[in-house]
Amino acid sequence: QVQLVESGGGLVQPGGSLRLSCAASGIIFSRYTMRWYRQAPGKQRELVAAITSGGSTAYADSVKGRFTISRDNDKNTAYLQMSSLKPEDTAAYYCNADGGFYGLGNYWGQGTQVTVSS
Repeated sequence: QVQLVESGGGLVQPGGSLRLSCAASGIIFSRYTMRWYRQAPGKQRELVAAITSGGSTAYADSVKGRFTISRDNDKNTAYLQMSSLKPEDTAAYYCNADGGFYGLGNYWGQGTQVTVSS
């Protein structure tokens, strides 16, 4: 059974930092592109950052220079380091594992809430 479990969300003041984790099980983690999405109330889900199986990364313009995506294949875990957080970063953050390049499945975590407020 495939599971993606996000953790690390919470309440943080503007300018603060958080690190989200996405622990995967039931998949060959190293073969998956890992993505972080977020969805704020009343808005569409948007792609925040991605890291391929080879380690290439990409970011939404709104988070470039503030967020860093990484992965540890030995721990089957992806991370999203978020710094200089702004109120507009408030959203539910979701982890996605995409194995399409290798003909594998696509899976989602349950989400973790990030609230940036003073």
